[in-house]
Amino acid sequence: MADRSDDALAVPKSPSEQASSRQSHEKSHEKSDGTPGPPATPDGGEPRRSAGGIDDFPEGGLRAWLVVAGAAATNMCTFGWINCLLRGKLPPGLLGEHHRMDRGFFVGRAFDKYGPRWLLLFGTFMHVFGLMMASVSTKYYQIILSQGICSPIGICCIFTPAIACVSTWFRQRRGLAIGIISGGASLGGVFLPIMFNRLITQIGFPWAMRACAFLILGLLLFANLTIVSRLPPSPTPLPLKGLLKPFTERAYVLTLASAFMYFLGLFVPINYVTTQAIELGMSQDLAQYLVPILNSASLFGRVLPGIAADRVGAYNTQTVMSLFSGIIVLALWLPASSNAALIVFAALYGFGSGAFVTLTPTLIAQISPIREIGLRNGMQFGVLAIAALASNPIGGAFIANDNGGYTQAKIWTGVILMVGASMYAFTRVSLGGLKLVKI
Repeated sequence: MADRSDDALAVPKSPSEQASSRQSHEKSHEKSDGTPGPPATPDGGEPRRSAGGIDDFPEGGLRAWLVVAGAAATNMCTFGWINCLLRGKLPPGLLGEHHRMDRGFFVGRAFDKYGPRWLLLFGTFMHVFGLMMASVSTKYYQIILSQGICSPIGICCIFTPAIACVSTWFRQRRGLAIGIISGGASLGGVFLPIMFNRLITQIGFPWAMRACAFLILGLLLFANLTIVSRLPPSPTPLPLKGLLKPFTERAYVLTLASAFMYFLGLFVPINYVTTQAIELGMSQDLAQYLVPILNSASLFGRVLPGIAADRVGAYNTQTVMSLFSGIIVLALWLPASSNAALIVFAALYGFGSGAFVTLTPTLIAQISPIREIGLRNGMQFGVLAIAALASNPIGGAFIANDNGGYTQAKIWTGVILMVGASMYAFTRVSLGGLKLVKI
């Protein structure tokens, strides 16, 4: 009975992994000269692989958890910096979500080909250099160059390799590992804006930027020392057919389409809940803590669903959490008109939407061959950049059409999140059917 239960809960492999497993199974019984190799195990399975093989995920240990710690530090410096620190301080959308992802395809391929080391070093330099240059900027075009181009390039070169490296160390506990590193973004989203706002009033904008840049430099140096991939780089060229292959796989296409729809609405509440709160009469002092409250709650929303994903399946968890986010928007944010309602919404939406950050790369890693995780996640982030780029203008258009009101934008957000949740549910059923199994 125990064996049957384990089989029922097994995570489905991608078509590429299934083919690779069959080839590995055949080759494991044959030596290089064509003579028979070691016999199969008594139960007919493959002979035990030697330690360190491509499918031998450590699932823990000091080296693996140091990689997680380093990756959490990178998320603190990337997601944590972007999510709330510069909102309202620099031109809207300058450091928008699309900037950290629209180069993901190229970075993902570079990671698979060369490994994380040079990407992390280059990304560290570009991000910190962009922050330092912003501290001395006096013209609009200088801000565009430093924080619209330089830092975003660095952020993309830091974020993508960090996620991909963690996926090479964990499989059964991958949700927990990525949840922990995603929690780093929540921590950064809480303390960085508070630190930055206080420093501005005490020492001014230039030195506030420099102080944050030095802090981020220290965190990224730690990340450079700890983040390594378990697998050596694969410098073999990848033909165009190989690049297009993921888009011929049903699981990848459905997962990407679901994320795209959800992403269209994901950032609208984050960007507009503060401005709406001020218009409803909330004080500036209290309103500036709404996004930190959201990020604080998202810490639990990133870690706990990651743990749940390891137990009940990433697709099951993503479907439930996406549905929860849509319901919260329609049931709580739509009618909200008091300070208490907006604060509760910020906390609950932070919890629900936080799961998306953890589970999105987890889903792609689950359905991808291990050596293509970096590339496929990078391709996903490249596509999601389009949704991130369109998200705020769509929300702003609804607000303008509503004569400055937020009702239409709220309805749009709730509906599009529910559509994304429905697509995740369809993807989950297409992979595992209607049975209550781990998917």
